[in-house]
Amino acid sequence: MEPPPEPLLRTENGGHGTLTAIYSSVAKACEVKGWDDVDVLLIGGDFQAIRNPTDLTTMSVPPKYRALGDFPSYYSGASQAPYLTLFVGGNHEASSHLFELYYGGWVAPNIYYLGAANVVWVGPLRITGLSGIWKGHDYRKPHHERLPYSPDDVKSIYHVREWDVRKLLLLRSQVDVGMSHDWPQGVEWCGDWKRLFREKRGFEEDARSGKLGSVAAKQVMQRLRPKYWFSAHLHCKFAAVVEHGEGTGLSQSAEKVEGAVGGEKAGANGEQTEKQFAANEEEIEIDLEDSDDNKQPIASSSKSSANVQDPNGVSGVSEDLRAQLPESFRRNANHIDNTGSTEYLPFPDAIQNKSTNFLALDKCLPGRKFLQLSEISPISESGSTRSERPLSFTYDREWLAINRVFANSLVVGDDKARVPRDQGEAQYRLQIEKEERWVEESVISQHKLAIPQNFQHTAPIYHPQGRQAHQQQALEYTNPQTSQFCSLLQIPNPFDLSPDVREERIRRAPVLHSQQDLYRGGRGGGGGRGWRGDRGGHNRGRGRSRY
Repeated sequence: MEPPPEPLLRTENGGHGTLTAIYSSVAKACEVKGWDDVDVLLIGGDFQAIRNPTDLTTMSVPPKYRALGDFPSYYSGASQAPYLTLFVGGNHEASSHLFELYYGGWVAPNIYYLGAANVVWVGPLRITGLSGIWKGHDYRKPHHERLPYSPDDVKSIYHVREWDVRKLLLLRSQVDVGMSHDWPQGVEWCGDWKRLFREKRGFEEDARSGKLGSVAAKQVMQRLRPKYWFSAHLHCKFAAVVEHGEGTGLSQSAEKVEGAVGGEKAGANGEQTEKQFAANEEEIEIDLEDSDDNKQPIASSSKSSANVQDPNGVSGVSEDLRAQLPESFRRNANHIDNTGSTEYLPFPDAIQNKSTNFLALDKCLPGRKFLQLSEISPISESGSTRSERPLSFTYDREWLAINRVFANSLVVGDDKARVPRDQGEAQYRLQIEKEERWVEESVISQHKLAIPQNFQHTAPIYHPQGRQAHQQQALEYTNPQTSQFCSLLQIPNPFDLSPDVREERIRRAPVLHSQQDLYRGGRGGGGGRGWRGDRGGHNRGRGRSRY
């Protein structure tokens, strides 16, 4: 079979510890479609890169529902990923593992975690990813969580932070593909929302109250305007087309995107019935986060909300909620705040795409629509050699420069630290341009732009047939990949502590009498959708959180 002219891409909802089944499904789908294989597999979070039983203690799920899954065999090398696999983090992850790879890295050979936020190239495709889920009350906090985790840390470590989103909003060139775990806020109104609300109980109430989806993901999608955006989290297949006008508005079209990604039109063949969305015996119903009815979501400003075409209208946003918006969400030029002048530049000329094809997929279970094959034509500016197979896997020049700008101010593990204020796009631009010249001289001209195949084990390998003891509390390891990345960019590595400091942190940590103690606590809430293992979809109670 001749290689196709465009990259072949496979998207999947979430790993949930079922990698072998996912890879088998990809192979079968390729056989049906007549493809030899795919160039890259994208997984939209809840990957669960659990290396051994100790990693389970840092995953936010009640202890009785924790399971190793099949990732340990990929980590150990007993199994091999047949395709380059990229994933963003979700809300059910081995946080102790992913913490080591804040800037991104290999969790196993051929399986790459995109980090808290990232931009990479797979051949001619420029792909960006944002890990975690939206929780307004944690958004403007630093990355204060660090092992040994408190019960609150286990529940907040995967909440998206403004610091990482701020970096993505400074990109000024076109991307092809965007990924996030939870849906960009408002995207439900850009597809067949009537069908969605019929099939998923509770969605309509949350959509109309502004509790459905991620404000951060929405802002990133509106800024970067990728050709495709893939999400997971809500356990249903849903397609939409987001139209970007001068005001970065969203408009409705369900049929267009289904055709664009090779699926069915809304309401056509393959439409799931109400019966198919009934309780599934293979799913468990659990409450995964404590409610906090007093916490309200940080809503979008009235300007951006008006661009989302809710046919029945959403009530106005109060001044109190508007005041909670972080600086990086305020796109008014020359905005003045109490810390000084924050200037924003005109919208980048290099970002010219006018519509984004959005697709969310269902949970990885029999009979569910959790996989999608796509053949994608890049719209980003890429060199002609990028299309040669095997496709290259490289860092992004602009993103490396942005990391250089921000790295000296990154604080990890300090709950008393304050996130540096947003200096404004104009000020950052000067710094980024300077660092782009450094990247050109120190990375690109030195032929160091390729992402190295430098996976190494950090935590112990799990041997299912042997007798082995695992500590109750996970230990922190310095990941050589992060060290090498920081060395490449000549930036500090706050993820590398001395053994003495780590020992002192363990000594000062509160004693946990059981793993249930580690799960308890956490602020929860935020008003988002609540996941209960899914049985029909959601927790109907208010103030619950799909996290």
